Amino acid sequence: MVARRLLWLRRAVGAGFVFGALALAVGAHPAVAQGLTYSSGQSVSPSFEGWGSNPDGSFNLMFGYMNRNWGERPDVPVGDDNMFSPGPADRGQPTHFLPRRNRFVFVVRVPADFGEQELAWTVRANGVEKVAYGTLRPDYFVDNMVIMSETGTLGPGSSNAALRAHTAPVVELEMNTEIDAQVGQPVTLSARVTDDGLPRRSGGGLFGGGGGLPVTDDGTLNLNRALRPPSRITVQKVNGLHMTWHIYRAPVAGGASFNPAQIATWEDTRPYSNSPWASSWVAPDLPEDDRWVTEVTFHQPGTYVLQGRADDGGLFTDSRVTVRVSRPVL
Repeated sequence: MVARRLLWLRRAVGAGFVFGALALAVGAHPAVAQGLTYSSGQSVSPSFEGWGSNPDGSFNLMFGYMNRNWGERPDVPVGDDNMFSPGPADRGQPTHFLPRRNRFVFVVRVPADFGEQELAWTVRANGVEKVAYGTLRPDYFVDNMVIMSETGTLGPGSSNAALRAHTAPVVELEMNTEIDAQVGQPVTLSARVTDDGLPRRSGGGLFGGGGGLPVTDDGTLNLNRALRPPSRITVQKVNGLHMTWHIYRAPVAGGASFNPAQIATWEDTRPYSNSPWASSWVAPDLPEDDRWVTEVTFHQPGTYVLQGRADDGGLFTDSRVTVRVSRPVL
């Protein structure tokens, strides 16, 4: 299977060279220029995803963002360039922005009498300021079915009784939520994750069986499958329970490495990316004891916040851990 993947990749790279040459040939056309993507230097746009209600009468305003860079992950500390208004500037928003579209990243709880007020989240990255406005307007109401549709589990308008009763994974962290660590020394993150088994696990990625790859038995590219147009107008996601960690807040120029490599929580649709939105991605096997163990090693001192997401493809549960990292004493 590995040999087949490499053969398909070599042929895909060759095809990519041809498509790249065609793109260069028409690069001066304004319509083409508008569709260009960038690895760095672009803005980050906060987004208001919608609102939900709590049993005590309060409400959750749900936010995400679109980082227009494919590579750059800007660090924007809480302050004039990353703030909420009115009220406290810090409402638990991220300061480390992963690439591309990130939906339902965090919530801000507002009181029952919030009424017709608005809550503005402002982010200035690479010199460009963008603002999202949270509101309780009825057309922004979000429930679990909307979340599953927006993140790609369901097609538009899809619903059934089982999914309407579906609940998010249950997470039990097996370490403290505040940790002291040193640069270069691994920290173990352990979480026990259980789930109701819904939505049903996707078989072999978006392409179906065979490991999710659009290849024939002899390892050649199956163009009919590889070039098949999307089956829906919304983003599409591979279902399967997994637990993954990423940096949520970090000092500027901070960084960390995860072992094993973590599954993307952002909508990385590129072939062979480690992402549920990649057509060839296959969900990992579940650990026998339901425990997901990860090691993280920090490269620079400072205070970090890590966010862990247990995701079954439909709904998810987020957990956060604060790590204070110092330099080792020589």
